[in-house]
Amino acid sequence: MSDSYNDIIGLPHHVSQTRPQMSRRNRAAQFAPFAALTGYDEAVRESARRTDSRAELCDDDAAELNKKIQLIGARIASEPFCEVTYFVPDKHKAGGEYITVSGNVRFIEEATRQMVFCGGLRIPLDDIVGIVL
Repeated sequence: MSDSYNDIIGLPHHVSQTRPQMSRRNRAAQFAPFAALTGYDEAVRESARRTDSRAELCDDDAAELNKKIQLIGARIASEPFCEVTYFVPDKHKAGGEYITVSGNVRFIEEATRQMVFCGGLRIPLDDIVGIVL
């Protein structure tokens, strides 16, 4: 050590008589990291989030899907059980995701072209890409 500090090296730590001592939590908060740009982390997460593009069904697949929808419509009195995979567009960016749900179909609403499940879920018929009966 340097000789220039020899006169103060043995002195006790100074404690202010006028200001209260800071708590450990408040002192630690002074050195905690902070987000310099508000919302930047959220924007990075949003841009990194992956979405799927909407797949276009070929004519054969669309015809098969329509047959299954008609079959469900014919059996609607018994509230048939089925598994439906459909596309949900993303609200913030291009694309979306595919979701698969299963349950009993209450009815098919022709006016709005929606399949309505007993739990209240409504799926647009144009977004359905697969049905398992």
